[in-house]
Amino acid sequence: MSEFIYLASQSPRRRQLLEQLGIRYELLLPDDGEDSEALEVVRPGEAPATYVQRVTGLKLDAAIARLARRGLPPAPVLCSDTTVARGRTIYGKPEDDRDAARMLRDLAGATHRVLTAVAVQKGRTRRAALSATTVTFAPMSARDIAAYVATGEPRGKAGAYAVQGRAAAWITRINGSYPGVMGLPLHETAQLLRAFAVAPT
Repeated sequence: MSEFIYLASQSPRRRQLLEQLGIRYELLLPDDGEDSEALEVVRPGEAPATYVQRVTGLKLDAAIARLARRGLPPAPVLCSDTTVARGRTIYGKPEDDRDAARMLRDLAGATHRVLTAVAVQKGRTRRAALSATTVTFAPMSARDIAAYVATGEPRGKAGAYAVQGRAAAWITRINGSYPGVMGLPLHETAQLLRAFAVAPT
């Protein structure tokens, strides 16, 4: 049984969710020379589910190489990626406040999907899962959107919002995994980790 896993994510929310499961982890973050953002480029015509699973796989490839390069002790490595989609339109992290406002205008008063892919690897064995959740937003006025963007919360968030933050005031319905919308679906993650003999406490 593995006593800990490596978490290859800079997201504080994913750390919090692993702690909620009682999973011991060590961070396996990119080196200064690694261009993590380049892994998240969307291919033309790429479906959202295909995209988020491909990006998660690329992140895990990079993390496994990082583990070997650093000569660290073996343990399962976990990667995850989240994207927001309406139809085939992918809403990643906003480039700036104007981009965040554009995304929120598109999502306001509508239902969208939040797709979170999780992948775990130890040695040559890799397992992966995909969580899909639908989220419905109430209508938002231009003033509502401007006020929310001004909080800074949309920065670095897929779809320009944080479900666990102030955006919750505008969410009327969630059908699926709430932690999956945060960035790490706990049921799927626990199942993957059990396959590597890592049991939530």
